Amino acid sequence: MRSFDDIAADFEFLDDWEDRYRYIIELGKELPPLAEEDHTEENRVHGCVSQVWLKVMPEGNGPDAVLHFAADSDALIVRGLVAILLSMVEGKTAREIMDMGIKARLESLGLQEHLTQQRANGLASMIQRLHQEARKVAEAA
Repeated sequence: MRSFDDIAADFEFLDDWEDRYRYIIELGKELPPLAEEDHTEENRVHGCVSQVWLKVMPEGNGPDAVLHFAADSDALIVRGLVAILLSMVEGKTAREIMDMGIKARLESLGLQEHLTQQRANGLASMIQRLHQEARKVAEAA
């Protein structure tokens, strides 16, 4: 998985939003597949127009537990957005994820003004879910 810093650098290199959309789709294609048995209602992210599933695999409990993620979507562009989100949070502790300004980091890419309102709402739902999962693990100490 590419780092968020690498993704941000690639975004700066690409001038045209058509090229950036193609890059987001490419990131989605690189996202490791989520096992079919993990496409469950429990893993589904609500608030997204497309189907999105997020599986959380914590190492331990409490704020210092390290979180690992697997995710999928039925839409390529959304898979790419998920890949960008996971590039920020994969392998981070629950505390780091809760304290991270995920939305602000995403805004640095300029995505918000180039997404439909429905996709932007879905992205907000995914960010909210990441924070909820981190909080749940942090509080399970």
